[in-house]
Amino acid sequence: MTAIQKAAKYLLEASQITVLTGAGVSKESGIPTFRDALDGLWSQFDPTQLATRQAFKADPKLVWDFYEYRRELMRPAEPNAGHYALAELQERFPTLRIITQNVDDLHERAGSTNVIRLHGNIAKNKCFANCQGNPTPVDVSQLAWDKSSGPPRCPYCGQPVRPDVVWFGETLPLDQLEQAKELLEISDVMLVVGTSGLVSPSAEMPEIVRSRGGVVIEVNPDSSMITRIAELKLDGASGVILPQVVTALANKN
Repeated sequence: MTAIQKAAKYLLEASQITVLTGAGVSKESGIPTFRDALDGLWSQFDPTQLATRQAFKADPKLVWDFYEYRRELMRPAEPNAGHYALAELQERFPTLRIITQNVDDLHERAGSTNVIRLHGNIAKNKCFANCQGNPTPVDVSQLAWDKSSGPPRCPYCGQPVRPDVVWFGETLPLDQLEQAKELLEISDVMLVVGTSGLVSPSAEMPEIVRSRGGVVIEVNPDSSMITRIAELKLDGASGVILPQVVTALANKN
């Protein structure tokens, strides 16, 4: 039995499959990682100068301009074969849920639903003060402001508008984290795709599933912190490996 066939067997026998995705999946669609985006003009900055509440308070325009630059880098990106394969897996296993560390919307654009977002969505914005509740979404397309001057102001309270992402030093969205924790308690297979396993608390999630007797399957062209605990390691990019898993499942019908 090949590793791909073994992965398909684990998925077929599972009662609850959870997928954890990281930057590697998005990188296959041409989206640079956070640190890869620090080139050109931005190479002189440390990430903590651009992705903290303190940085935004000190220089809202600098941080806003950096995120506008990142959004521009992301706009041409399209879902890759790995995204579409995960959407197909969810069609086959309706209770399958994706927990992602990525801030793009490629999973949803490929057809995945009910995605748990640990780090927010870079395409969305919110009030810096969350004046109408946490979060307070703000649709900047409905606002008129001088775009060369930095972020617009919240229409409710006048505070600056910021990207709806999790910055260094901030807590993860509690509702998303709670959903993830509930899944970890019932998951008997976790598919870990394109993540280094270095960022907490997502780095600990595969270990939680494994400690409960679940199976961890890693999809990654490189070794990571997940590799040492994975029951099965599928070496390769998600856009190559995951469609093979989908095909193997179809062949078992």
